[in-house]
Amino acid sequence: MLDEVKIYVRSGDGGDGIIAFLREKYMPKGGPAGGDGGHGGDVVFVVNPKLNTLSPFQGKVHFKAERGKNGGNKNMTGAGGADLEIEVPPGTVVKDAETGTVIADLVRPNDRVVVAKGGRGGKGNARFATSSNQAPRIAEKGAPGQEHWLLLELRLIADVGLVGMPNAGKSTLLSVISNARPKIADYPFTTLEPNLGVVRYDDQDLVVADIPGLIEGAHMGVGLGHAFLRHIQRTRVLVHLINGASESPLADFSQINSELALFDEKLAQKPQIVVFTKMDLPEAQNRWPEIEAALKARNVEVMSISSATQANIRPLIQRMFTVISELPEPLPSDAPTGVTLYELPEEEIPFTISKVQPGIYRVSGARIERAAQMTHWDFEDAVLRFQNILETLGVSAALEKAGVKVGDTVFIGEFELEWTD
Repeated sequence: MLDEVKIYVRSGDGGDGIIAFLREKYMPKGGPAGGDGGHGGDVVFVVNPKLNTLSPFQGKVHFKAERGKNGGNKNMTGAGGADLEIEVPPGTVVKDAETGTVIADLVRPNDRVVVAKGGRGGKGNARFATSSNQAPRIAEKGAPGQEHWLLLELRLIADVGLVGMPNAGKSTLLSVISNARPKIADYPFTTLEPNLGVVRYDDQDLVVADIPGLIEGAHMGVGLGHAFLRHIQRTRVLVHLINGASESPLADFSQINSELALFDEKLAQKPQIVVFTKMDLPEAQNRWPEIEAALKARNVEVMSISSATQANIRPLIQRMFTVISELPEPLPSDAPTGVTLYELPEEEIPFTISKVQPGIYRVSGARIERAAQMTHWDFEDAVLRFQNILETLGVSAALEKAGVKVGDTVFIGEFELEWTD
């Protein structure tokens, strides 16, 4: 699925005003009658709900609206240039390619936004007549149109997002509960692009997205990175799948939550339905009591399923519909109708290092502190994964530059850590 493209748009130039004088029978020396030029065409993005990818842009990059027509005799204004309407799928974010500024977020069917306004038509000489200059020989050229390089980024619009480590069973679950038929195989990163399915229950339906798995550093764009994370920003509920066949299920669970928190605080706050998968496998069955007890001790409600045997699939579907029904309606946007404007998460993860006293250091930063808060420190694998995050962000290097030594104490938020190699 093509979900990111760069295109060039240019609105139409305004038509030129003209110099003309009225010449009719019995009026051989009529006054100025040069008409104004027409307005140049706008470039407009329009949401077409039948589209679900940006593939129409694969073979075309340049888009240009019509120029306004020149003015005519007898004060006739030139025809305006036709607007160029470009259809995009729901969930398209439009950004300025140079600055990265978000211009519009097009979500609903038939949402539309003008991304390049056509140039104004030039004035004809009739507009310049005054009492002291009744036969002006001056007219304006049309104003040039606007031109931009734009980035279009598609973000899925789904009620429920399936998240989890690679090979956690997301694609298999989606194929079982919906009409989707994603690629399925027993190795990581089978899903390199999101898949959508519709889940029906009684007379209701939900759109569910199977989203590619994470690896450490996804919030920094490592691996699938932002291609994963941007697609779950719109979902209302996350179904967090824990691979029952994994060597470290709890560390996997911790890692996913840490990555979500680092990328966008709102993602970490989304309701989660936590699901332990692959209960048809003996190793998952043996591990399930331990995992259930450990998560319940942390006030995390978890259920177990098997997509292969469809065990507990119906209760999971019921749970999804129940959680969605209990959520408040999304707050209306303050942005103009049809367009939601917002700021994207920062690409950099800001943090500061301070030396409290000899042998004691503090790492401060809202997002790194959230990640620490969402790490299960009781599990060695989870701690090791958090150390990998510190290295990816440059926190480890910054601490070493500040003079940290093995055995020193490092505080991150409310957590006290002993520094080791």
